[in-house]
Amino acid sequence: MGRPSKRYKSQITTSSRGPTTLEAPARFQEEIQVNQQTPRLHQLRHEEILAVLLYISEGTSRPEDIARLKKIKESDRLQEAWDELTISRRLLDDTKSLLADPDPTMRSMAEEEYHSLEEKVEEIVNTTLPALLKPSSSTAHYSALVELKSGVGGVESSLFLADMLRMYQRYATAQRWKWTMMAVNELEQGGTRDAIMEVKGPGAYDRLRWESGVHRVQRVPSTDASGRVHTSTVAVIVLPLAEEKDTQDEPLYKMEDIKIEVMRARGAGGQHVNKTESAVRLTHIPSGITVSMQDERSQHQNKRRAFQVLQARLMDQKIIRDIAQRRATKNSLVSGVDRSDKIRTYNYAQERVTDHRIGLSLINLSAVLESNGLGEFIEALNKNYEQATLEQMLEDD
Repeated sequence: MGRPSKRYKSQITTSSRGPTTLEAPARFQEEIQVNQQTPRLHQLRHEEILAVLLYISEGTSRPEDIARLKKIKESDRLQEAWDELTISRRLLDDTKSLLADPDPTMRSMAEEEYHSLEEKVEEIVNTTLPALLKPSSSTAHYSALVELKSGVGGVESSLFLADMLRMYQRYATAQRWKWTMMAVNELEQGGTRDAIMEVKGPGAYDRLRWESGVHRVQRVPSTDASGRVHTSTVAVIVLPLAEEKDTQDEPLYKMEDIKIEVMRARGAGGQHVNKTESAVRLTHIPSGITVSMQDERSQHQNKRRAFQVLQARLMDQKIIRDIAQRRATKNSLVSGVDRSDKIRTYNYAQERVTDHRIGLSLINLSAVLESNGLGEFIEALNKNYEQATLEQMLEDD
């Protein structure tokens, strides 16, 4: 664990172990305190698991410690790393006695060997074991569809949606993902009513999925002469975008279950709009899911994109069902996919962005919206999920 920044700290208080410090980037200059009771499931940290592993190696652990870690110790790769750690620690102890050897040559060789073994033990404890303890993801290779819909707040909500859309575009570019706008419904008075963005790249879904939920903004609209703070919301839905080969063994739908309708496009668009039946609407009859697409000029393109969105929504439902069946941690991912949850607040007056799921606040709103500050939330949410999933695995019978 690195030392927390002196210029910025975000503190999370647990219900039984007292405060732990989560290091934040130096560019967030203000020091803030977040005192929030975290769920029991989130209290176990990687270093605590490693500490129990070390207790086992020293023969001082309790029987319940051994039982709790039995599953992960049975892993072949983990066992290899464990054996290597055990041998290295034993050699380290043996070499320590040679550091006081009266022979300078012997003592010099012992010091060199001792430091080499120290580095090896440190690497196993801090890098190898945490990587092996990290829960695997079945969706790691999925791309993502990011849907944004304006909510409470009228025009102000639509203006903030446009800000959020640019935030996701910047983040995707920084991650070297390829993003494409599949649908954008802009308003004449400014802002965007709704939008769908395709983000292609390894890990796109696993990282962006934490953005699903209701985002709340508190700021003074540029159109309000009174200077009153308005509260608006934007709903974000992040869907998994799988390649066709990923669903060949288990198709998500049957063509006979799809109702396809074509119609004239509506809205701005020049002579093309309302003169050709280019808009497409798909209905998945078993689930009732409906997808409409009209942004492309040809019916074929709109149909292809509509099927992409439909497949992503059906994949999303499948993942949620799988999570429930595996009894995954309820306080992280399951609650996170409830699109009615308020997950984050953007307070312009205080320059503060707060994620309510993990109690993390960053005082540098412009960095979150315009730079790569969003990544700090995503990293913290990923770590939170991994720790919770690991503890759940250890607690399962």
